[in-house]
Amino acid sequence: MIVLENVSLWRGRDYLLKNVSWEVSKGEHWAILGLNGSGKTTLLNMINGYLFPSVGKVTVLGNQFGNYDLRELRKSIGWVSTSLQEKLYVTETATEIVISGKKAMIGLFEDPSEEDREKAIRLLNRLGCSEFVHRTYQTLSQGEKQKVLIARALMAQPKLLVLDEPCTGLDIFARENLLRFIDQLGREPNAPTLVYVTHRTEEILPVFNKTLLLKKGQVYGKGDTQEILTKEVLSGLFDTSVTVSHTSGRTWIHLVEKM
Repeated sequence: MIVLENVSLWRGRDYLLKNVSWEVSKGEHWAILGLNGSGKTTLLNMINGYLFPSVGKVTVLGNQFGNYDLRELRKSIGWVSTSLQEKLYVTETATEIVISGKKAMIGLFEDPSEEDREKAIRLLNRLGCSEFVHRTYQTLSQGEKQKVLIARALMAQPKLLVLDEPCTGLDIFARENLLRFIDQLGREPNAPTLVYVTHRTEEILPVFNKTLLLKKGQVYGKGDTQEILTKEVLSGLFDTSVTVSHTSGRTWIHLVEKM
């Protein structure tokens, strides 16, 4: 699904990513964990073809960058990000926003078919959004907007779904509601491969069987989630002593108070 081979990206003398090798196989769901500035967003932009590596090789869905039309590739990648919210036409209805995801476009430039409209409404209903299918995007809460973005990402039946810190700005109830849906989605038989990006360990659900750790643009660790999210590894990742507890298959960290 994704293969990065010794990828580095620099701007001037600064490395944004350095010697990153990472492989995502079909049937795996990955979490990417790291602090702000660790390279998470840069990595996502590279997977989506918005950035090219200075050195190294990137292959997504079997297509090596440089040998394929990335505009076509993006149609098979669903992307949910708060940065995407700023680019959407906020006066469009939730249904219209979802329909625009069919061709990975911002805005609608032709009248949608009745079939597309019905599919968009079914996706919104699936996410519990039936009450605002006709409301404009700008009138929705942050949590409601995130659900619309997920429905939009699913409109094209993507093979890969990238969730870039989707819980940003959500209260605890909206967050848990959204995480519950993501967990259910990942367990469906024909689910797309999920890549979930966060800086909070408790958002890494049991459905994410693999975790990639990023630190200062480099891979700090990768592998089975249970083996990665340990006290020793996380203390090194965050350069701070932490303790770890587990509840319902999720990992919570606590700072060790210094006397």
